[in-house]
Amino acid sequence: MSIIGIGLNLLLACLLGAALAMGWRLNKRLQALRDSHDGFATAVRELNAAAERAEQGLADLRAATDEATDALGDRIHKGRELVQKLERLIDQAPKAGARRMADPEPEDERAQERRLGALLAAAREARQRPERMPDRQAVSRPKPLFEDDLFDDEPLALTAVRGGRR
Repeated sequence: MSIIGIGLNLLLACLLGAALAMGWRLNKRLQALRDSHDGFATAVRELNAAAERAEQGLADLRAATDEATDALGDRIHKGRELVQKLERLIDQAPKAGARRMADPEPEDERAQERRLGALLAAAREARQRPERMPDRQAVSRPKPLFEDDLFDDEPLALTAVRGGRR
């Protein structure tokens, strides 16, 4: 072999070594790209799952809002009925009191307080009994998020209503 042949073989060996090193570096970079692609796919799946959970949460929130709106509407309706009943009782009380203006009897006042307390107790019982409405279909709803405490206060005394005296 001549020197030129050996030189060309060495040059070819060096070029093959350089190509091998470049191939090895390229393989590392491609592997990093594949790993980041897998990580990106995992992140997209997690984001999709979070979006589905948020969508379900919004649906639950809408259902709870609808339930709260219905419950509040029922409370307002019952409250208006109670206000009308109490106004009728209050309007009747001065007429009865005007006849006994000279000597008001404490027993009559106590009887009125008992009637008013009984009326409020009946309202509480009516609120606790589930009412069946024939025009609505039975719909299962989630448990309410708030405590129903509209009528949990003590019964009113006549002194607390429109300047009544004791």
